Amino acid sequence: MAAPGGARRQPLLLLFLGLVYGASAVFFEVKDGNGTACIMANFSANFLTNYNTQSGSKNSTFSLPPNAQTLNSSSCGKENASNPSLMIAFGSGHILTLSFARNATRYSVQMMRFVYNLSDTQIFPNASSQEAKTAESMTDIMADINKKYRCVSSNQIHMNNVTVTFIDATIQAYLSNDSFSKEETRCMQDGPSPTMSPTSAHPSSSPPHPSPTSAHPSSSPPHPTPPHPSPPHPSPTPPHPSPSPVPESPSVHKYNVSGTNGTCLLASMGLQLNVTYKKKDDKTMTRVFNINPNNTKVSGSCTTQRVTLELQSETSTFLAFQFGMNASSSRFFLKEIQLNMTLPDAKDPTFKASNSSLRALQATMGNSYKCNAEEHIWVTDAFSVNIFKVWVQAFQVEGDKFGSVEECLLDENNMLIPIAVGGALAGLVLIVLIAYLIGRKRSHAGYQTI
Repeated sequence: MAAPGGARRQPLLLLFLGLVYGASAVFFEVKDGNGTACIMANFSANFLTNYNTQSGSKNSTFSLPPNAQTLNSSSCGKENASNPSLMIAFGSGHILTLSFARNATRYSVQMMRFVYNLSDTQIFPNASSQEAKTAESMTDIMADINKKYRCVSSNQIHMNNVTVTFIDATIQAYLSNDSFSKEETRCMQDGPSPTMSPTSAHPSSSPPHPSPTSAHPSSSPPHPTPPHPSPPHPSPTPPHPSPSPVPESPSVHKYNVSGTNGTCLLASMGLQLNVTYKKKDDKTMTRVFNINPNNTKVSGSCTTQRVTLELQSETSTFLAFQFGMNASSSRFFLKEIQLNMTLPDAKDPTFKASNSSLRALQATMGNSYKCNAEEHIWVTDAFSVNIFKVWVQAFQVEGDKFGSVEECLLDENNMLIPIAVGGALAGLVLIVLIAYLIGRKRSHAGYQTI
């Protein structure tokens, strides 16, 4: 009688594991004309896409399916002519492309592009357009030459109206043999890197003058990893950054920007800057600076199309966040980040970086965007921002209070695991109870009254 019971338990266990871990990772491989692998990748990915319908904007969330395939147009690249690329096709004309680049010591997914077909009614029901859209962005996916990139944690890549979240990813390009390397470079999301500086936000260059509109702060109450320099370009760059310890997570504070028509921005978040630069001795250094609002002057500006938050530290570090809006989809988003600062030990003490084509921290107008998980936003190859426990709302702010919350995809994924575990355990208990009652009924049926 033991065998049938064991047979019943096995599919139940498989169901339980499926609920907990969700979609399986998919393996991809690119080979050259001789059949030698040059790119290997194994990961699962979730997509969050915002698109327009006749009744307004709508979000679509979907996963990379197990039948996703490597396109023949993928390439190992040609020296001094083209870079390796992995092109993945799935669904009705959706293509995810990872384009690689390298220097003397590191390689990276220099650019990621996603082409999604709005005529796919299963993923994009009631879309007002049937055309194919394209989104692209730089990434923080990088590793040492002859090592695989490994990231167990979720890693978000923001690309215009699309956010791609990689989970349990193993990726390697420029392979020296037909298998993943035994050595690996771990992603920053898996834990603190031993190469960061403990100093909090300081030295900088003279910033632009802040807007005269009022703004003020108020207090309110993520395994060891390898060095984390900036993503490489094909041209040679300096070797690994010099090691230094990591600062603690920045404290979370609330910021308020007001204009002539009242409050246009509410933001609660902790801010951490990652800056990579060349020192006077030509060594590359990556340092982390925490923004301390207690030592920071806050200002900003409000217009009908743009909201700006400007932070100026006592030591003159200038950091600006600019939010834009899409009138057709009625959504706001973080559009631009700008940093001006000075680094006394740098070969060029004046450090400036900006990117005005971001698409992060987005939500419907009148609602707020919230994410308890740490968000990592690449601004340039040499500069990125870690945002902790962010809660933000731009433009339409009523009564100086946050509107209805739109949770980030990372938080939604984190909630799925306890829900799945709880549901699976409840189902298991119910099945065991039913089996017990059936077994008890059969045992009583074997006795007759004399």
